[in-house]
Amino acid sequence: MPNNRHRCGVVGLGNMGRGIASNLDRAGLLAAVWDINADALKSSGLSECVSYGLEAVASCEIILLVVPGSPQIADLFDAGLLSGPADRVFVDLTTSDPKATRALASRAAQADAAYLDAGMTGGAAGAAAGTLTLMMGGDESALLRARPILDRIAARIFHLGGSGTGHAMKLVHNMICHTIFLATAEGCRAAERAGIPLARAVEVLNAGNARSFVSERRFPDHIVSGKFDGRSHVGNLLKDLTMAAEFFSELSQPAAYVTLTSELLAIAGHLGMISDDFTRLYENYDRLVEMHSPKE
Repeated sequence: MPNNRHRCGVVGLGNMGRGIASNLDRAGLLAAVWDINADALKSSGLSECVSYGLEAVASCEIILLVVPGSPQIADLFDAGLLSGPADRVFVDLTTSDPKATRALASRAAQADAAYLDAGMTGGAAGAAAGTLTLMMGGDESALLRARPILDRIAARIFHLGGSGTGHAMKLVHNMICHTIFLATAEGCRAAERAGIPLARAVEVLNAGNARSFVSERRFPDHIVSGKFDGRSHVGNLLKDLTMAAEFFSELSQPAAYVTLTSELLAIAGHLGMISDDFTRLYENYDRLVEMHSPKE
């Protein structure tokens, strides 16, 4: 039987939060949820024992925050989420600037609550399957308390250090992932121009040293298939790379690739692709580069 002491609340029932909440509900660990979108609450499909409301979530011991970013968490704190029993653990599952994360952690500490930042990867499919990878920052004892919850949503959990280190690693992870996606797109576009079918080119990549998660899953599942259903928007990639560029600059880290990738994604935004599935970048890659470096 689950330990009721570890029953938790989830704020945010979007693509990621819905799967996370469903896994915890099935395990008997979910006590309450909240989302500003009433339709998300109505269509959650959670069991009748789950309560709805910010006050109900605030009373939980472990509170998972699956919202767009730090500004939304700050708003939730202002709206009363910090008003609850002492000794709670907040788990920030956003992709955020580590400075903002540390500021939120400080606010939580003033309310006698612990705050963990948890960059996640695995996408909506991983959230639904409970197989996410989490990159954790914050107090290790708080992480140990949250493990009964986190083990239900993640297959691998990496504790990386103090507050902000989980989100720092997530920015690095996303910068590399998105840059590899565009590099693979460029190579595959060249292969097609040379008369090589895209599916065949991807097959060769996956048989050699150029293989990656992008070539093994993203291209076959969402581009070669013609589905273009990667379940994340260009705007999300642009947000990630904009934050990564700022973070690298703060570190005085030379950043040729993060700069180029963020600039290409910004061009995609100017072209009206913000709400498009990010896999559509493949179809538009040549145009992005031409606009970035127009010919004389």
